[in-house]
Amino acid sequence: MSKSLIKTAFHGKRTGPVVVVVMDGVGLGPDYAGNAVKAACKPTLDGLMASSVWTRLNAHGMAVGMPSDADMGNSEVGHNALGAGRVFDQGAKLVQQAIDSGALFAGKGWQEIIANCLAKKSTLHLMGLLSDGNVHSHINHVKSLVADAKKRGVTKVAVHALIDGRDVGETSALEYTEPFEAWISSVDTNYGIASGGGRMQITMDRYDADWSMVERGWRVHVLGEGRQFPSASAAVKAFRTEKPGTIDQDLPGFVVERGGKPFAPIVDGDSVVFFNFRGDRAVEISKAFVGLSPSAVPFDRVRIPNVCYAGMMTYDGDTNLPPRILVTPPLIDRTLGEYLVASGVRQLACSETQKFGHVTYFWNGNRSGYLDKSLETYIEVPSDRISFDQRPWMKAAEITDAVIAELQAKPYGFTRLNYANADMVGHTGNFDAARLAVETVDLALARLLPAIKALGGIAIVTADHGNADEMYEMDKKGGVKVENNRPKSKTSHTLNQVPAIIYDPQFTGEYRLDASVAKPGLANVAATALFLMGYQAPEGYERSFLAPA
Repeated sequence: MSKSLIKTAFHGKRTGPVVVVVMDGVGLGPDYAGNAVKAACKPTLDGLMASSVWTRLNAHGMAVGMPSDADMGNSEVGHNALGAGRVFDQGAKLVQQAIDSGALFAGKGWQEIIANCLAKKSTLHLMGLLSDGNVHSHINHVKSLVADAKKRGVTKVAVHALIDGRDVGETSALEYTEPFEAWISSVDTNYGIASGGGRMQITMDRYDADWSMVERGWRVHVLGEGRQFPSASAAVKAFRTEKPGTIDQDLPGFVVERGGKPFAPIVDGDSVVFFNFRGDRAVEISKAFVGLSPSAVPFDRVRIPNVCYAGMMTYDGDTNLPPRILVTPPLIDRTLGEYLVASGVRQLACSETQKFGHVTYFWNGNRSGYLDKSLETYIEVPSDRISFDQRPWMKAAEITDAVIAELQAKPYGFTRLNYANADMVGHTGNFDAARLAVETVDLALARLLPAIKALGGIAIVTADHGNADEMYEMDKKGGVKVENNRPKSKTSHTLNQVPAIIYDPQFTGEYRLDASVAKPGLANVAATALFLMGYQAPEGYERSFLAPA
């Protein structure tokens, strides 16, 4: 089947590129005090929405392949949908289906994990994000693994709990650790949490941004080194008492002791499952376990236990990492990028480190590297290594510089870039910083759009999900929740729609919004971009939300 695109009558009417600008975390939220997007001074964005053709896109739930519309979207599934032009069942839904059907427990990966424990009378370690955020993991998945391990006769199970506070409430840790610890001890007294720490302090780094996080995780999970507590809940309470105001994602690493010794360091012969289904923050810790060369793991692991390791899903398809998995990931084929390179269209992708994998790996259907290096340019701007609320401008200026310079230097047919500010700063829970993050993106647009105009191009200004649009938790009446005499911060993504704005300085009424596309989502952007480039969308793609006038 040919992947060459078919040209339309619109082809050639614009001399410049179509540029998809992803304002990460900029949603269309409610009109209330916690909406940092609304509070921001953003004359460029406001002007676009007042004068341009635009619509609202669904960016959560079933529109991006999640199990239900109660599930938040995220940058991974959002960029999958943007780049694939279709909706694929995603990690959370696939894992739950595999558990419900029994396919996970009958599968080769889980069978090998259990067989190793039984043959060697060793410990089963379950490591990952302990919450019901359903973005990286779900606590019910962990409980299902624990229950099946008990059923099969595994004598010791140790959970290494990464504390969330990012995809769920910022200080909700005890809502998960306390009932989980009570539940797991009722399953077997030799089961329990062995170590943990905040997800932005240990283990869950991504895109090689800060391997010291992985090293800190390795020391508590594997070596059993760190401050000891009788339980994970005791650790959370102690840290909060000692440093009031610390949110869950920033909690230090800890070790759970029994009888004065670490409950379950990871040793030779053990089995280890990393139970996150999302890949970006699972790659580095997986590399540390599967025995790659020291150059691939840039810290001293001290000792590398010989374990039977599995990931919930494949975290890097190109390198088959990890080799053993519990659930087969979605096969995303026929991406927009594949069609464009097959048609000889030059493409540019740019972001800073925190979202670079999203405009490359996730955009290309979970595929690493170039599709065709002769037709593609990928630019990564190194991210800061500090809390993003301290520098809410992040690397928006540098991304803008790089994109403008590259577009002026070479002819590109299609470009995609991601401004990570509103998402990464939104996750910190700092309202004022999130407002500045949105204002930074607006300033970047004020520089980028004139450059696109000068080249005769068009921009689709959109977002992959909301975040900064809800910085405070809301009560049932839509007011702001108050905790400790201050608004209770919300650090998770939102369920709100996102804008899709067409910036086309040469627009003379050639197209209009297509009212027959009743509920457009992120997956409709690919066909819309192709429409503006003068190509027919491939068979099976979600339709363009624009139509000829």
